[in-house]
Amino acid sequence: QVQLVESGGGLVQPGGSLTLSCAAAGRSFSNYAMGWFRQAPGKEREFIAAISRSGGVTDYDGSVKGRFTVSRDNAKNTVYLQMNSLKPEDTAVYFCVADDAILPNRRIQRYDAWGQGTQVTVSS
Repeated sequence: QVQLVESGGGLVQPGGSLTLSCAAAGRSFSNYAMGWFRQAPGKEREFIAAISRSGGVTDYDGSVKGRFTVSRDNAKNTVYLQMNSLKPEDTAVYFCVADDAILPNRRIQRYDAWGQGTQVTVSS
């Protein structure tokens, strides 16, 4: 099982940017498709973005497409989420996830490895 640790969350003003990082340890990182989910207070966890093992295929929820970019560096065992044009409704705990698969997937049930989460707050 791969272990995941997120970092990079914090407080940012509307319209600002943040980059989240997720460092993986344990089994070979390049064997996993990776994803990001988020959970706002009182809401269920929702899919944000995912990336294939190689990094060549990505998928985004419509609410973040064009604003967020998922990428990975397999040499550094790290996946990133670049978040631009942040809105107050992006406020949530963001989770990094891993799926023992080739291609990205939106289904939460696919992911059996989760990080502890990092808080992102968008507020003026």
